[in-house]
Amino acid sequence: MTEALEKNRYAHARRNADWTIDQDWPSYTPEEHDRWNRLYARQAKVLPGRACEAFLAAKQKLELSRGGIPDFAELSERLSGLTGWRVVPVAGLIPDDAFFDHLANRRFPAGAFIRPEHELDYLSEPDVFHDVFGHVPLLADPVYAQFLEAYGKGGQRALHRNQLHNLARLYWYTVEFGLIATPEGLRIFGAGILSSPGESVFALEDSSPNRVAFDLERIMQTKYIISDYQQTYFVIENFEQLLQECYQDFGALYDDLLTQPDIEPHQLRPGDRILTRGDLHYFRAKGLAA
Repeated sequence: MTEALEKNRYAHARRNADWTIDQDWPSYTPEEHDRWNRLYARQAKVLPGRACEAFLAAKQKLELSRGGIPDFAELSERLSGLTGWRVVPVAGLIPDDAFFDHLANRRFPAGAFIRPEHELDYLSEPDVFHDVFGHVPLLADPVYAQFLEAYGKGGQRALHRNQLHNLARLYWYTVEFGLIATPEGLRIFGAGILSSPGESVFALEDSSPNRVAFDLERIMQTKYIISDYQQTYFVIENFEQLLQECYQDFGALYDDLLTQPDIEPHQLRPGDRILTRGDLHYFRAKGLAA
């Protein structure tokens, strides 16, 4: 068996024109379902008091703990009854235009394979646990669901303008690694954090990272790290703010960004509303910050 097939059972699955595949839910093995259950149980212990309440409530409402890897068809029926979104299976990462088309039409493309045992703690590409456990619950929130639909529509324009890297940074620092302010303190809403036990603690409690109030243009200028914890996390006030700030024509903003320099992941700048100035000890030890 090749390494690709060992890692991804769908590596050679037939792709439809929209890059979706047949999940073939009955073919999952008991070992794969057990892997999901252990990943779920681990995060279920870490996230209370750290994840935002909308995520925790939706996780229960969508019955993600009913045992084993979810059947996307059944999950979609529960989700579509709440916000009209559905979960569609894909083999892995798909082309940008297909990804944006799915989001714009309230379909979330989720990787159907589950990470192998030896990569239980970290996987470079998104699998079913990251995509379904991390992303799908917040799609049950009407405001967040509207934001992600708008993001999909905006992605089509960013592709046309060759400024996808700017829009990708917005996705990274919100959908994947966003924090939200609540009366009880900062909470997590980004899927990349929600599906990681280590980063769930690091993002909120470690002294290393910066935590900065949401600023749309600033985020679109800021580079990010793919293979490690983030050096800076951005904090929204609520999902309404996220929708309002992003539900607009980005044309003028894109024009302005063409004249602006990129910001390094660890850098703070004048005008930032800094909630926590990180000491960057974690990253300096790795030579990742000046």
